[in-house]
Order: sequence, then structure tokens, then C-alpha cells
Amino acid sequence: MDELPGIRELITVEEARRIIMQHAPSTPAEFRALEHAVGGFAAADAFAADDYPRFDTSAVDGFAVGEGHGPWKLVGRIMAGESLRIELRPDECVRIFTGAAVPAGAAAVAMQEHIRTDDGTVSMMTGELRPGANIRRRGESFIAGELLLAKGERIGSAQIGVLASGGVQEVMVAAEPQVGILRTGDEFIEGAQRDEGRMHSSNDRMLIAAVREAWLPTDDVAYSAADDREALNDALKQAAAENDLVIATGGVSVGDHDLMRPVLEELGATIHFHGVLQKPGKPMLFASLGRKQVFGLPGNPRAVLVCWHAYVLPFIRAMQGAREPWPRSERLPLAGTVKLKGGRAGFLAAQVRGGMVHLLPDEGSHMLTTMAMADAIAYFPADGQAGSSKDVEVLYLPRP
Repeated sequence: MDELPGIRELITVEEARRIIMQHAPSTPAEFRALEHAVGGFAAADAFAADDYPRFDTSAVDGFAVGEGHGPWKLVGRIMAGESLRIELRPDECVRIFTGAAVPAGAAAVAMQEHIRTDDGTVSMMTGELRPGANIRRRGESFIAGELLLAKGERIGSAQIGVLASGGVQEVMVAAEPQVGILRTGDEFIEGAQRDEGRMHSSNDRMLIAAVREAWLPTDDVAYSAADDREALNDALKQAAAENDLVIATGGVSVGDHDLMRPVLEELGATIHFHGVLQKPGKPMLFASLGRKQVFGLPGNPRAVLVCWHAYVLPFIRAMQGAREPWPRSERLPLAGTVKLKGGRAGFLAAQVRGGMVHLLPDEGSHMLTTMAMADAIAYFPADGQAGSSKDVEVLYLPRP
């Protein structure tokens, strides 16, 4: 087994995925008006309260005609939102507009550009009118009581539109967990500072952006702690007390100043794993601190982003009861070849074009340029090698 000093045993990607899902608590559920449900996950099945359409409606501006062959006598006019409480005879018709209720006895709706009117009568200019033409039938999309939204389904604008058209006013939604971001280290500068030997802080801001991109709440500013046991102890306790999930970055490797694991253990946390056989992100840690979960991600930005997509966001989606918490994936042919070091799984930035996976130039764990260009991450298991003709699993990245 590949080991790092201070990390007792590395586990596989598959084992890490299994473990985090075992420890994903469910968030509470609440009813929300449709306008406030977008981006959430359904916590219960939602059913139509009404048929859609609610009645036979006209698909066009024109004339609703009786069952005869014409000419038809014009006996009324119906606007959208109105109804005509008569039944058309075979030789009668009414002027009708898009969305208006089709009266009883109507065989079809003739488009106005196909109609000739003459002294109160209406006739077709060309051809015959097909029965049922231009009529949207009651319940042709769905009927009252039909399932519109399944438990665990993501709620987007289309789902909101379907629910609203079925008379649904509110839906049961899993609450979004409050996510706390914790940055560790002494090496960062803020704003316009230019201190020698220090760097701009990016991981915390990137994670805050990723959390918000996923429609999840987080504070504007991350918690921070210097490479000091007491400072990290205080920051972890505060972040765990104020959030449902803590994502820390830095301090998880095996250097003298990597204090995340020892401080978590001092606080009584259960370490579920520390170290995964993968590149990047090998030192990743996952723990439970009381009833709260903590992800300890490496300090390298590329590793942070890979771990976010491969583990953290799926974990959060599982907390929300998502039916499919993992990223959308498929196996596609690899364009070109890649050489992999044995013993560790690889996550490589990629673009999918023409049904093939094109790997972007490999960068160090501290670089993000190709991740910003990628629309997918190619996953290579630890026990596999890839050649020019072999399929590879791609994890599609969510787009803003």
C-alpha cells in the first residue's frame, strides 16, 4: 500500500466515495413557494392539482367550426380567458383566439389565414379541415393526480413551469446546508498587499464561488486560521458551530505546520479517512466533528477544485436527497494517449469534442489554467492504463 509518513493508510477513490456517502446526513425539508424552490431538490413527490390544459383550447387565432363542411354561420366571439356557454351546431362557428376555450360541438379550429368571410358566414378557402385541427385537448400534457416531480429531482425553471401549469402552488424542498469555508496558513496577502514571500489567497474565494454556483449558502468571507494549534482549534469550533458542513483548505499533508488532523483529533473528531490514492488531492481528509462533517482539502488550488467536483459537491447533493448526487458521466474514446504513474488514480482536465475526450495539458497541482478551460474531468482508475483507442470515464463539470 502506498503510504505517506504520518498518514496511516491510503484508500482508493472508490472506497473514499463509499465512505463519504455513508456519512451524508439528510437536511431538513420544508414547503416553499415555487418561486423560492428553484435550484433545490424535491424532498417528496409532487403531483398535478389540475389537468393541463384545463380545457380544450385553441392553438391559433381563427374560427372554431361545427362538424359540418361549411359554410358556417358566425354566432359569437371568444377571447382568451373567456368561455362561450353554447354548443355549436354543425353549421355554426365562432371567432376564437389563441388560448381561448373551444366551445362544445366544435370539430376543429380553422386558422384565420385559411378562412374567407362573407356576410356573416365563414368558409374554407382551400382543402378540408382535419377533425381536431388546432385544438389542444384537455389533459393532453398531464391530468390531475399525475406525478410531475419525483423525490430527489433537481428543481429548475422548466420544473417550476410544469408545476405551476398543473396548479401546484408550493413544493417540499430539502433545505440547502450552510457551508463554511476555512482557510489555513500564514502565507497569504489580502487585496493590494505585496508582502515579499506571501501569495494571493485564492482557494477560499474559489470555494465560496463554487458553493454559490451550486445554489448553496455560505458567508462572504472564509474563516481563517494561522498555522497554530490554538488558532486552528478556535476556527474549526466556530465554523462547525455556525455551519452544517465545513470545507477546510490546507494543513492536511505531513509537514511540521500541517495541523488539521491533530487538531481535529484534539477536538474529538472521528477521522474517516486521510489520504486517497489519487492525483491531485492525495492528502484529502474526511472527518466527523460531532454531528458536523469536515472535508480537509489540500492547499494546492487544482487539487481543491478536483476534490470539490469529485467528492464534496456530490456529498452535499446526497445531503439534499439528490437521486443522482454524482456528476453526470459517460465513457468516451480518448483522443491520443496518456502515460499514468502506477498505483494512483488520475483526474485530468479535459474537453469533450466530437464525441471524444481531449486531454488538456497536464499542470501541477498549484495551477488552474486548464481547469478553467475544461468542460469535464477525465478519470483514470489506479489500476488502469489508457491508450489511443481506450474509452475513458469523463465527469462533466457543471456550467454556470
